Amino acid sequence: MADRKKDVIRETDAEAIRLAKTLIRSARFGALAVIEPGTGSPLASRVGVATDLDGAPLILVSMLSAHTGAILADPRCSLLVGEPGKGDPLAHPRLTLVCRAARLERGSGEHARADRRYLNRNPKAKLYAGLGDFSIFRLEPERASLNGGFGKAYLLERADLVTTAPIVVEELAAGEQSALDHMNADHSDAIAVYARHFAKAVGDGWVVTGFDADGMDLALGDDVCRVFFPEPLRTARELRHVLVDMAKTGRVAD
Repeated sequence: MADRKKDVIRETDAEAIRLAKTLIRSARFGALAVIEPGTGSPLASRVGVATDLDGAPLILVSMLSAHTGAILADPRCSLLVGEPGKGDPLAHPRLTLVCRAARLERGSGEHARADRRYLNRNPKAKLYAGLGDFSIFRLEPERASLNGGFGKAYLLERADLVTTAPIVVEELAAGEQSALDHMNADHSDAIAVYARHFAKAVGDGWVVTGFDADGMDLALGDDVCRVFFPEPLRTARELRHVLVDMAKTGRVAD
């Protein structure tokens, strides 16, 4: 029986890791599962999702919600991401992350960064994000289960999911918003190339909502897509050169 179970799980490779990261970075919402205080029963709820610079999921939740009280009592939780498309919903990839939730304190640098990134991804949340009963939680991934479709099951570790180079994360955080504002204001033509050539996305008016060491997130209304860099950034200073080179590559190919 044990051997049969091992056969079901494929060896985790670069393709599986990229798919997992794509599912996390592209998620606008997810199913959060928590442990109900007092009963120990599982409790699931839908939550809005964004990601921190290193790839850890971020959620913005009301302190009045049952799932918020649950993760305050017991931070163990899991998050399911991956949207079904046409046909059998079980044929589409999804990722379940096993996490520990940590509430980010208002006024901290970590909270400011998370708040900015969450609202860049979910601008409609500005209507209630500043209310006193809403808090941002960072979900620290411990491991994950990836189902890439029928017969495509993988187990991933934390190192497969988040960027472990703190210097790159800190450098990018310092200049990310100015880079986003500059690209969205002055280089919409380049963003269109990223969306069309690298993400195979359709439509006009895409904007960049986030940069990280692995790539960038784009949005067009409620649609989102993920674009990976050819290689992960080693320093924040490489960002400009990578963006210029990708725009040139995409224009030549088109």
